[in-house]
Amino acid sequence: MRVAFFGTPTFAVPTLDAIAASSHTIAGVITQPDRARGRGQQVTLAPVKARALALGVPVLQPDRLKDEGFLEAFDRLGADIGVVAAYGRLLPQVLLDRPRLGLVNVHASLLPRWRGAAPIHRAVIAGDREAGITIMRVVLALDAGAMLATAATLIDPDETSMALEARLATMGATRLVEVLDRLARGPVTETPQDEARVTYAHRLERADGDLDWARPAREVHDRIRGLHPWPHAAARLGDRRVLLIESRVAHETPTDQEPGTVIVSGADGLVVATAPGAVRLLRLQPEGRPVMAVRDFLNGRPVHVGDRFTPPIRPA
Repeated sequence: MRVAFFGTPTFAVPTLDAIAASSHTIAGVITQPDRARGRGQQVTLAPVKARALALGVPVLQPDRLKDEGFLEAFDRLGADIGVVAAYGRLLPQVLLDRPRLGLVNVHASLLPRWRGAAPIHRAVIAGDREAGITIMRVVLALDAGAMLATAATLIDPDETSMALEARLATMGATRLVEVLDRLARGPVTETPQDEARVTYAHRLERADGDLDWARPAREVHDRIRGLHPWPHAAARLGDRRVLLIESRVAHETPTDQEPGTVIVSGADGLVVATAPGAVRLLRLQPEGRPVMAVRDFLNGRPVHVGDRFTPPIRPA
């Protein structure tokens, strides 16, 4: 089959590669327009565009998905089916109606749990023990289409969103090609989602990183690992804003210390009181500095038992 691929970030690249290595043909790649990024506002290629160019695949970057010029260019691709993997925009009906077999989406959750923009991060933050991939039909409503296939995996209690995303990207690529192979042979069983079980994974904002130490140790730890690699959990130590990169649950029993208070400071980490319990911080990133192990941080800025982490200073 000829496949039109919609995707933008790193998560989508394994699926693009899997289709390229399959018996199917990538007719073209549709990705978001190039944008200036970072402090220098340099224009950098999105991961999917860079990979598509390396594969020698035509690339379309429409500003408007209903634009007649884009729709005509899309029609010239002659796609039998569309595949969506973290494209980043809702697709209009005028586009959904074009491929003869419609469009399918690689979604990084076990639907109907965690519809929306940040399913991996929200699953980790919520302390979910299981995550997965759903291949489903693309419809106008957000992530509401019938399911064609799923694949589940356990979440390690110390796994970050970044690490889980890499695993799910590979799982999704494998399951997507299996679905394409089945669709090429004929109709596939489609299972409607249970609307009574729907939850939403709202897009992350920088404010999500504001850490509340007056929460149980497990919740604080889940938030730290769930917000990696962006926006990161953040706190203030003295007059300095610090991003919290890696942690562990130290214990879950009550302490007599105020939440945010350092109760152990040493080469093995900073142990900080929560409510109840405590977390051990292993890696930090002081504002304007690289990520570092706590022992290296302490070499440059001693932290004493009784010092406190407080709500973060927001960058201007």
